Order: sequence, then C-alpha cells, then structure tokens
Amino acid sequence: MVTGSACGEAVAIARERPSLAVGLHLVLVCGKPASPPEAVGSLVSGDAFRESPVLAGLVYQFSRRARRELPGEIRAQLEAFRATGLPLSHVDGHLHLHLHPVVLAILGDLAAEFAIPAIRLPSEELRPALAFDRSSLPTKLVWAGIFRLLRRHGERRLARAGIAYADRVYGLFQTGRVTERYLLSLLPRIRGRRSEIYAHPALPEPGEPLNGPPGAGPRELAALLSPRVRDAMEAHGLRPATSADFRPAAALTP
Repeated sequence: MVTGSACGEAVAIARERPSLAVGLHLVLVCGKPASPPEAVGSLVSGDAFRESPVLAGLVYQFSRRARRELPGEIRAQLEAFRATGLPLSHVDGHLHLHLHPVVLAILGDLAAEFAIPAIRLPSEELRPALAFDRSSLPTKLVWAGIFRLLRRHGERRLARAGIAYADRVYGLFQTGRVTERYLLSLLPRIRGRRSEIYAHPALPEPGEPLNGPPGAGPRELAALLSPRVRDAMEAHGLRPATSADFRPAAALTP
C-alpha cells in the first residue's frame, strides 16, 4: 500500500532483503489516495476512499466522472511504487477491488508502461475449502460464483495483455483462519502448476489496527513457518515460488 503510513519502513526492509518479491497492493477502498483528494473527488469521501467496497464498485461502474478519475489514481499508485526502486513482482488489490472490470481494464492498459508481470485472479475451488470447513455454506457459494465470473473475465483480459496469473488461489474462504491444520489439509488437494495461498501473516504492533480477528496474524504466520507444513510441501512435490516464477499461460509448455 504505497499510501500506507508504514510504506517507507516496508520499502527499507525490502531493500535489505532483495530475494523478497514485493507487489503493489492497489488501494481504491478503505485507504488514502495517492492523488490530491480534489483530483479524485468522485472516488473519495473527504480525504479517503469509501469504506464500502460494494458502494465503491457501483460508483466505479456507473459514474462517468469516476471512470475519468480512476486511471489517474491507479497511475499515481504505480508511479509511487516505481519511485521506490523495487522491482514490481505483481499487482493485487485491497478487498480484491482490482478485479472490478473497470479497474482491471485500466491495469491492462498500463501494464506495458509499468512492466506489470502478474496480477492476482482470486477464485477458489469449493471442494477443498468445504472438505475442511462447511460452515457459512450459503455465503461461500455466493462468493464462489462471484469470484468465478470475475476470474473468467480477468483471464481473457490478462491473456490478451500477456500478464501472468496463478492457476489456483487457495485460502480465500479461510481468511483469518489459515492455520497449520488447514494447510496440512489443503496441500494434498492443490491442483495446477502455479498456485497461491492467500494469507495475512503479521506481528501486530501496539496501537496498530488489526487486519483480521485478534490473534489471526500471528497464527497465520506460525502456520506458514511450520516445519510440518514445509515437510508436507516436499512430500507432495510442491516448492515455494514467487510471481517471478510465473509466466503467461500461453508461454507454458505442456
């Protein structure tokens, strides 16, 4: 999040660890714009984006003014990332709003200029998710359908632009609950050559807003660092990778 209060610290840490793959987490909801608020008046309420992703999505879809202002804001965030000097690993979005057809079209138009190599297309298979946890089934069915439609649209657009994306994204339905037990259940069920596991590992600082239920960040961090999980990955022929290892689907050989 290039407009986040800890962005400078994050960039400094990343520069000390050049093996990290760092992407732009595009923020068009629940955050601050990179443009002056007066330049994106249809996108913000006061000096910040709207808090509701549904309301923001409707505005981006139906407001002509918003469609005029969005490209400038997205460009501003890409330029802010480029100014860090870090290689751009990928682009994803806060609350997945980068999947909005209007937003994704703008990213496609800017992909060559900013050398965007990969974009996340989240869509989770229901079978492995429900094999672990069948709670909130109606909600999961609705979101599975929405993400499936958005992914199909995104696949066509990214393929035309030569932008890579993962074959599968897992963990969406376990947000805040990606535990060691979940990962050990998931790993044998992973399909595809390039898969992402969606998680929010964290070590909260005093006074820092939580990005999930209390204790979720440390639990998810512990799960990702678990020796049992690493052993299970090796046992199932899986290896850690970054977006740099992804290639557009057309470039993969059978």
